[in-house]
Amino acid sequence: MRFALFTLLTFLIASSASFAQKTFHKNKVIAHRGAWKAQAHPQNSLASLKEAVKLGCEGSEFDVWMTSDGVLVVNHDADFEGMEIETSTYKDLLTIKHENGEKLSTVEEYLKAGKKQKGTKLIFEIKPSKISVERSIEVAEKSVLAVKKMKAQKWVDYITFSYEGGLKAIEMDPNANVAYLTGDKTPAELKEAGFFGFDYNINLLKKNPQWIKEAQDLGLTVNAWTVNSAEDLNWFLDQNPDFITTDEPELLFKLIQERK
Repeated sequence: MRFALFTLLTFLIASSASFAQKTFHKNKVIAHRGAWKAQAHPQNSLASLKEAVKLGCEGSEFDVWMTSDGVLVVNHDADFEGMEIETSTYKDLLTIKHENGEKLSTVEEYLKAGKKQKGTKLIFEIKPSKISVERSIEVAEKSVLAVKKMKAQKWVDYITFSYEGGLKAIEMDPNANVAYLTGDKTPAELKEAGFFGFDYNINLLKKNPQWIKEAQDLGLTVNAWTVNSAEDLNWFLDQNPDFITTDEPELLFKLIQERK
């Protein structure tokens, strides 16, 4: 009886540990700032995250800044409705709301919402600080600690324009998937530094298409931002990328379906 219970518990633990590999969607579609455009949700809101989950996107991207009092919050721009995030306290930022009535989410609140499902990955962008490189590194460190605290590692992939922040995230969690955004590093340099892949601007990749194959040959993942036109989406689909970051996830799903 004890052996049977032990075997069952072992199976359940193993199943729980491996769900990420079995249940997350594999369709290349990364909703940029969530799926916000078609349904007029605020960008980076919980509503746009839920819409991305509803659509069945492989990932939903969101952006993270740190307030003056050390709180990690989710917003794309350096300011939230005109209030500078890095020089404001979280309490001050709570005096403003998204147009749908949502307050500015903390990272922990966003991760908690994202963990309620097991289909869409959470693409965590660590925003580079406008104050200092040192602060960018601190944001990266606190970001990884927050993900660990929320036990959200299976849901989260990281992206960042901060090379130093990316290196810090890799140092903090060597098993994490961290991709670089800026476009000033070759695939070989990223591989050497321990990055998971690149997520470069679509126009940069169209000028340097050889980087796509170089990255693929090195085992790095390939992504581009922000790919919105049907022409660019089709061009990038022809390159067989791992992911495509877009404000038009519905259009991308349509184009992928037409290729089947």
